[in-house]
Amino acid sequence: MCIISHNMNNDNCKKMTAISLFSSAGIGDLSLNSSGFDVLVANELISERAEIFSCNFPETLSLVGDIWEQENKIIAETKRLLAGRTLDVLFATPPCQGMSKNGRGKLLNSIRKGDKPIHDERNRLIIPCMNIAVELKPRFFVMENVPELENTVIIKKGNPENVIFILDYVAERLGSEYKGVWEVVEFADYGVPQRRQRLITVFSWDVFVNEYMQKFKTVLPERTHAKIPNNGKLPWLTVRGSIAGLPPLDAGSQVTCKDKNNPFHQVPLLDKDKYFWVSNTPPEKGAFDNQCINPICLCKENPIHSAAHNEEGINRASQETPLYCIDCGEILPRPWVKNGADIRLMKGFTSAYKRMNWDLPSSTLTRNLSYACSDNKLHPDQHRVLSLYEAMLLHTITDFNYKWKRTDGKRVSDKLIREAIGESIPPRGLKAIFKHLMRLAQHDYEVMAERHSTCEQLSLM
Repeated sequence: MCIISHNMNNDNCKKMTAISLFSSAGIGDLSLNSSGFDVLVANELISERAEIFSCNFPETLSLVGDIWEQENKIIAETKRLLAGRTLDVLFATPPCQGMSKNGRGKLLNSIRKGDKPIHDERNRLIIPCMNIAVELKPRFFVMENVPELENTVIIKKGNPENVIFILDYVAERLGSEYKGVWEVVEFADYGVPQRRQRLITVFSWDVFVNEYMQKFKTVLPERTHAKIPNNGKLPWLTVRGSIAGLPPLDAGSQVTCKDKNNPFHQVPLLDKDKYFWVSNTPPEKGAFDNQCINPICLCKENPIHSAAHNEEGINRASQETPLYCIDCGEILPRPWVKNGADIRLMKGFTSAYKRMNWDLPSSTLTRNLSYACSDNKLHPDQHRVLSLYEAMLLHTITDFNYKWKRTDGKRVSDKLIREAIGESIPPRGLKAIFKHLMRLAQHDYEVMAERHSTCEQLSLM
């Protein structure tokens, strides 16, 4: 265990209170802090992430270590810092690797081969999380995770046969005093220029909040944006509106792959083959669909790539996609693998080596955002992936005064930045949610009237 930093002041004592579990580098906590919550205690397993957190939140007590080992410390320190006040928010973002749709096919394969237990141990991190919640009795228990959480089970007590859905477990542990709702949120609907769907779960014991919940079947604010704007909503924000004005980059050379004025606006070089595939990929397309570039042929009828679920329910890429032009026989600029003189099409899905669309929100930014082979990660028209700075813009981190620095003075690696972005929620959208919860916690009756008015308007349409 390591206590990194803490320094309370009188101004913070006037704020509503919160704690953050699985806090990572604190990107989610930007939303809490900027909404008016004083984050008293945070817990993160990985010390280098906690170092960034503490650099940005020096007044928060950061407890570093395994939550199973830290839960008693988290409870004791939170009670000490509350000094008799109510804990308003317990914000939990447990790891999603055991539930994520990414790699689900691999997980199914592993289970069928007997290589991996059916119940991923990481999903059981909800247990110490709930131990803490039961002891601290927060006004709001807020959890975000992948949509698959809704259908994920854990072993309740040792016996593999004794399983329970995670959300049922949360409700059971909190008890009948708490009422809860959960819903999948598309964060592009809250003015984020990125498609990112997460399951937001909120439980509360507050009578006013529960009245609101019962009346409107939600505790989340009205969506402000939509793919097809209606009822006063604004159109989704786009990649173009976020990054179009930045200096151009090209992953073909050391000179063109970086902006000398912005250390975060640079991209990794692509090797000769990858650059060949990417540079021949048209806007809004993927390299697996590239057509013939032989100037004598230029055939545009080569079958494009596809994928389908097999009998076991696992998504498989097509094995029939051609690598050589069906007319002239020249090799196509499609991702390939070389084995000596043999060249075959690389195994990959239709979203690999694919360009983002200028006029839509970006695809979800993952930990692999700097890899050309990752889903929809190519720049809309330049021959490269996104830069870290572009990722920060699309993730809305640049809305806030956030520093990519560590309290120990060490450099923050590109890998650490990618991980922090890929595992967090765009703070602009999360801020809208926490500001709404703040109003509910303050028993602001105008928020009830606003929602009622909106519902009436929609019913008249």
